[in-house]
Amino acid sequence: MMSIGKIKVLIVDDSALIRSVMTAIISSQDDMEVVGVAPDPLVARDLIKQTNPDVLTLDVEMPRMDGLDFLEKLMRLRPMPVVMVSSLTERGSEITLRALELGAVDFVTKPKMSIQAGMREYTDMIADKIRVAAKANIRPRTLRGSVASGDGSESLPMIRNPLTSSEKLIIIGASTGGPEAIKEFLIRMPPDCPGILIAQHMPEGFTHSFARRLDNLCKISVKEAEHGERILPGHAYVAPGHSHLMLSRSGANYMTHLDQGPPVNRHRPSVDVLFGSAAKYAGKNAVGVILTGMGKDGALGMREMKGAGAYNFAQDEASCVVFGMPREAIAVGAAHEVGSLSTLPGMVLDYFATHSGRSLRV
Repeated sequence: MMSIGKIKVLIVDDSALIRSVMTAIISSQDDMEVVGVAPDPLVARDLIKQTNPDVLTLDVEMPRMDGLDFLEKLMRLRPMPVVMVSSLTERGSEITLRALELGAVDFVTKPKMSIQAGMREYTDMIADKIRVAAKANIRPRTLRGSVASGDGSESLPMIRNPLTSSEKLIIIGASTGGPEAIKEFLIRMPPDCPGILIAQHMPEGFTHSFARRLDNLCKISVKEAEHGERILPGHAYVAPGHSHLMLSRSGANYMTHLDQGPPVNRHRPSVDVLFGSAAKYAGKNAVGVILTGMGKDGALGMREMKGAGAYNFAQDEASCVVFGMPREAIAVGAAHEVGSLSTLPGMVLDYFATHSGRSLRV
């Protein structure tokens, strides 16, 4: 008999060892239980009907039916929270990013069986992601595979902004649901937009593929940040998964600074670290944007930005996958304006246009 109130989890993985490890991890949590395990998507399909799980953990690469094909069908026919279990490889990271596009809430890397000392931290991470996924705002997918905006509006055309001043910056922070939110934001940025710095909670090995994928989709240039780069208009710099990304200055130029100090708010890269550096070095020349994500990372850093003269935007609850980080930023008074994901790019560029005295939309 199932316990009332527990999160019901269905595990889908072709590895018996991984199924066993995931079952042990999930069963050790007081607030969740495993209602089934499946070696492939075809078995999972029947178990979903039988067990009606709250969350599905899904292997990226499986036999009989590709994990992406299964996910695409699932999100179209029976949308539900999915956490992908990914191998830490180049191919694994590419497939995982595609899975997030198709509607997966989040992902974890497969556990390293040889490192027992890190299993407690790994267990906590998986449990946290499942808890967040169970409460995630799962929205229908469009024919193109992108997420509906949450406010009923259609995707906006790219906004043209003639602003070219390298003194202006856009500083973005995100976590759960962030990869897709960042993509939707950046694809509406014109080639001459202000330079953009991004802290997305993502492990090492995935941020390079994430940046490269964005670069292929956007009009602006997107890359994984390196240490000591000059920040240029029309360019976005994604914090690498192994370091905090910080803003610094060298003479009149804004520069990137990478730091491998300890995690802040359990994260490296941390949004608070990036926002705090923007408050110190950019002040009123920066605009802060906090997007979907669990936890409170970024709230206090955004408040520092506001105190230094920056203007800040937060994503609204309706369009967030997880309304955690934006809610915390709003709660501490850090956000000047709140908007849906579909309207935030225009709001940000309109702010710059208003303060430069030039029209944004043509």
